Amino acid sequence: MFRRIRAGDWIVVVLLLLPVLVAWPRWWPRPGAGAAEVLSALGHLAGVLGLSALLVGAMLSVRLPGLDRWFGGLPRIWTLHRILGFAAFILIMLHVVWLAFGALPISPEAAIQVIFPPLEHGAVWIGWGALALMLIFLAPTFQFFGRPHYQRWKRLHLLSVPAFLLAFAHAVMLVEHVLLWWGLAALAVAAVFWRKVLSPRLGRHDYTVDAVTALASNVVEITLAPRGRAMSHAAGQFMYLTPHDPGLEAGRGEEHPYTISSAPGEDVVRVGIKALGDASRALQTVTPGTAVQIEGPYGQFFERCEPQRRQLWFGGGIGITPFVSGARALQREPGGGPDVTLIYLANRPDRAYYMDELREIAQGHPHFDAQIHYFQDRGPVDEAFIRAHCPDLAEREIYICGPPGMVYHLMGLLSRAGVPRGRIHTEAFDFL
Repeated sequence: MFRRIRAGDWIVVVLLLLPVLVAWPRWWPRPGAGAAEVLSALGHLAGVLGLSALLVGAMLSVRLPGLDRWFGGLPRIWTLHRILGFAAFILIMLHVVWLAFGALPISPEAAIQVIFPPLEHGAVWIGWGALALMLIFLAPTFQFFGRPHYQRWKRLHLLSVPAFLLAFAHAVMLVEHVLLWWGLAALAVAAVFWRKVLSPRLGRHDYTVDAVTALASNVVEITLAPRGRAMSHAAGQFMYLTPHDPGLEAGRGEEHPYTISSAPGEDVVRVGIKALGDASRALQTVTPGTAVQIEGPYGQFFERCEPQRRQLWFGGGIGITPFVSGARALQREPGGGPDVTLIYLANRPDRAYYMDELREIAQGHPHFDAQIHYFQDRGPVDEAFIRAHCPDLAEREIYICGPPGMVYHLMGLLSRAGVPRGRIHTEAFDFL
């Protein structure tokens, strides 16, 4: 995921290090300084960098369509956001510990006074409040107590707002260069304000459920018709869907990411949805005619390649949907596009949701071939099966979307087959 440095990465690095570069001259240890002074300096700088990481992480929550391309996709932004949150927590813990050890040579009492001063030293206790809130909302994110429920995690994550406000207040009460911190905080607040307040009103498109088509047990394709401003998308992108059907047993008013299965340029938007949780299970029976909102599009699944290099697609489970979108896009341009081979990995025939349509598209398109592999009959797909249908696999741009076990198996198989890692692309949706 981080094989290539993106433009967004440089923005993150600059925003992270700018406060450190400004603050460093003040805290630089004097020549010949002892361990206590060095630890104290490191403690202050860890606090500066920790707050920077917290504020930049908040900025990355903005989730603007198109901005994700600067970072290589929304999943990659989420990974950066999570890394920054964890780094902020560790750095702020080091900030406390190093400051205490820096005062320890004076006396144990002095060390305790640094981190637990009298109550009138409000700035320090505000900092403790920020750290406590960080511990509460970060613990589920790092799955200290198992994988959390998605919506409970989202509500608990709202504690990040008072946490970084308290951390900011702690900083501006104790440091110089307050204008710099105000600028960073303003960017963070603007990102959160857009995400939580403005985006639900201004960043979503109004649609109506036009049809619900059963594809298999617990799998449907929902067709959505625009009620105003339509959303355009490219093949392989995904969106957030918020249903407002009052009859839903779960998920009403909740946003969840789903890959778009319709071709670019269609008058409607289609999504394939498998019952994997309470919300997606409820959507199996969403009522036609009810209102939904969609937000996006996000992702660049099919853009990370040499445009005319031949491609090999592996789709499994509901991970077939970006390839259905890609195949439908090819169908709308007979004779166009790169040479593509799709290998559909399914457990058994009744779980090959779109196979009949994909075969029909392949019959009418000279550069598209669709093959099926059934786990029930053959076990895990092997190199011999792949080479039988795609002898030049090592020369192709390869795309994989499906269950984690399938992705892991294919990554190892393709690596052993001599496929360069830079030509293998996967998509992931985890707490987006």
